[in-house]
Parts: sequence; C-alpha cells; structure tokens
Amino acid sequence: MATTAEPEVPDHVPPELVRKVDLVLGEDFLKDPYAFLSSMHDDLPRLFWNTGSVPGNGWVTISQPLAFKALRDPDHFDVPPLFIFPRDEDNWFRMIPLEITAPDHRKFRNILDPMLSPRGVLALENDIRALANQLIDQFVDKGECEFTTQFARPLPVMVFLNFMGLPVEKLDQFVEWVVSLIQFADFGRAKEIMGEIEAYLTSVIEEKRANPDDKAISRIVHTTFDGEPMTERDVMGFTFFLFIAGIDTVYAALNNSWLWMARHPERVKELVADPDNRDLQTEELLRAFAPTFSGRYLTQDLELDGVTLKKGDSFTSFLPACNYDPEIWDNPKEIDFTRVKKPILTFTGGIHSCMGGHLARLEFRIGLNEWLKRIPEFSLRPGAEIRYVPSGVVGPESVPLVW
Repeated sequence: MATTAEPEVPDHVPPELVRKVDLVLGEDFLKDPYAFLSSMHDDLPRLFWNTGSVPGNGWVTISQPLAFKALRDPDHFDVPPLFIFPRDEDNWFRMIPLEITAPDHRKFRNILDPMLSPRGVLALENDIRALANQLIDQFVDKGECEFTTQFARPLPVMVFLNFMGLPVEKLDQFVEWVVSLIQFADFGRAKEIMGEIEAYLTSVIEEKRANPDDKAISRIVHTTFDGEPMTERDVMGFTFFLFIAGIDTVYAALNNSWLWMARHPERVKELVADPDNRDLQTEELLRAFAPTFSGRYLTQDLELDGVTLKKGDSFTSFLPACNYDPEIWDNPKEIDFTRVKKPILTFTGGIHSCMGGHLARLEFRIGLNEWLKRIPEFSLRPGAEIRYVPSGVVGPESVPLVW
C-alpha cells in the first residue's frame, strides 16, 4: 500500500515548534470547528510550523498580535496567488484589491470606499430592515424554517447583489458557484466554475459599459486613473473578487451564530432582554464565529516572536482561533455580551481588511434585531444533523430551526 511521505521541514524551523494539526480537512475539526479552534490555545504554541492539512507545511499563528503583524506589515508579508481560484496563466487576472500591494492598493479601494464606509452603508439600513422582515414573513407563522436558505443566505446575498448591480433572481446560481468553488474539492471542477463565472461576469461588464448605473460593477467599469481606464483584466479581477468575497462569508457567520443561539436558549433570553446592546452583541458573536482564514508568505527574512522566518515561507493566520487569544480576552471561550470592545480579526486587518466589513456588521445587527423581535424563542429541529464540509469558509451546511 502506498503511503504519503511526511512533508520535509526546513532546517530553520525549531523542532519544538513543529506540529501536525489537521485543520479544515481534519475529522476533529469538522466535528465541531469552533470547539476545535477555541481550544487550540490549550496545547499549541502561538506560532508553529504545521505539517498537517491546510495550509500544509508552513507557519500558522493563533495569536492575535502576530496575525495583526502579518496583516499590517507589507514589507515582510505578501498575499500569495489564491490556490482555490485557478486562473488561466495565459490570460491572468489579479484578485483586486486582495492581490494588490501599496501604493496601488489604495487607488482601487477608493473606488468603492464611499459606498462601503460606515456612513455609506447606513443608507442601506431601511432596505435591509425591510428585507429581513419580508423574509421572516414567509415562515414566521409556520413555526419552522431552514435558516440557511430562508434567512441567512438571502438576507446578505440579496443586499450584496443589489449593491453590485446583479440580478437577485440568479441568487441560487451565484451561491452554487461560490460555495462549490471555495470548498476543497476537485481542482478540475474549480477551473470549470472559474470559467463559468468569468464568462457570466464578462457579459455583465459589457452590459455595464454600454448602460452605466450607480452600482459597484458599473463604477469599477467606468473608473479611470489619470484619465486612463482600468485594463480589461483588472476590471475582471476586481469584479470577480468582489463577487466571490461578497456571497459566502456573512451568511456563514449568521449560520454559526444562530446555531449557537438555538443550542443556548438561556442566552437568547439575555439577548431579547437587552435590545439596546445590539452593537456589542453583534461584535461578540462575530468575534466568536469568524468564518475565514488569512494566508500570506514571507517576502524577506524576519525575526518574529523570537523565531526566524525565511523568505518564501508560507504564513497562515487562523483568524477564528486568533479571536480566542487569551492574551487579549479574559475567558475567551465564554460568549460575553458585556465584553469591552477590542479589535477582532473577523474582517482581517491592515490594508487588506475586508471592504464590506461595515456592511456585514450592519446586516448582522439588523438581522439579529428583527429576528429576536418576532421569533424570541427557537431551537434546533429535533434530530437535526449539523454537518460541516472542508471549505475556505467555516459554517454548517444547514441549520433547521423550530419555534
């Protein structure tokens, strides 16, 4: 029987920092990801070299300060080409703004920052609240719902599609593409999906070029730098990355949080009794249930935390675990809605912080508020099986609720 050889650990890695932890693909991880992630601090160093699955043979940090260092130090850390997004080497496009460094990074972000600033997203507040209630109207009297497909997914994705200027009626197709792409599945199928998305977005870009509107894609298409339009490949790269980034992460965070609430009815009573504290409640739930990770690589040698990191080393910040860092938060495994607000890594940080972070917080807060007004008591459907699959975004596939 063939065996898989252990990955070779570079000579500069101290043997005492080598671990084999099956993250994302591991059975223990998939059984209960947040129990796994929150417990990493119990027996792992804050920085270690992982020989297990994902990221595979590279540095991993579970420390909030070290993660912030990697995210905020473009002189030593850069974003690698994202392996789950295979692109045509002969017709390459950059995932913008993620794969762009300073100073060009800022000019791309400036295109949409006014729409996604704290003030900009508040213009959407009434529409988000109305949509949340329209969705709840469809199932509140039935005493049950499949939370993922009936609320967690349509709320942020419909808001996002309207923001982008994409047709809401194609929501299911868009979600199928993105979920299939970010799951750790067949590489060949990932290339096919990339092609399908690119073909669709090409037609959208052509339409926006001919018929401008005030939505995000149209703004990208018609942006000029010093009087010159963006290249065709950069327009695609910016549009493509926004399309991927905007569809999956918020509903995963909603899924994770509502699953926790369904399992802790006594804590839901606490939420219902304190509606004026929605901002801190939102921040705490987003701290506890961050759904994504952050990959970098070293562009030059660096001494970090007393350890030598070498040029070319991979470096992954496990952001959900970093949000449980006991050096930053007292009793980090406890969800505490009176916790003093501190920076969280749910939306990463540094120049590549999530462009839609303010919008995500607003969607979450409104969704939480409107749900608890109308469905203050709920639980998991008896016998429901909660399943996670290997993916770049952590969240249960289904959350069936009853009340």
